[in-house]
Amino acid sequence: MSIDPAIWAKLHGASTHFPVALAMTGAALEAAGFWAPEAWPQKARLQAAGGYSVMLGALGTFPAVLSGLFLTRGEALGHDELLFHHLFVWPAFTVLVGLGVWRALVGEAASPRSFAVYVVLQALTAGLMAGAGYWGGELILNS
Repeated sequence: MSIDPAIWAKLHGASTHFPVALAMTGAALEAAGFWAPEAWPQKARLQAAGGYSVMLGALGTFPAVLSGLFLTRGEALGHDELLFHHLFVWPAFTVLVGLGVWRALVGEAASPRSFAVYVVLQALTAGLMAGAGYWGGELILNS
């Protein structure tokens, strides 16, 4: 009795959407909260929602990456569209997990300067996730 190899493609396809959407949502919410006036009552809620989005997105990367590794039989780079997909995936995975851990540990105690760097890194991560998603789609369309 063995597992159907097609399961990895299905799991990968299903699991990738959560971290992509949560990374982008977290980046938008945290940026809006960062730029909102201090007196605005919703500022803290925007930042909290953004923080939870980033932390959940970071957790969601693990099933996506593991299913992708099973799908490619452990090939970390590949060639053609797979190479381009992985050139976006690996930095996005690393930075998103780092941001999620940082947000969980630091929470609301971040200095304004460190939080600004965090918001910029979130924007970068959202862009990397978009690139990974684009090249992942190209893999599907060209296979």
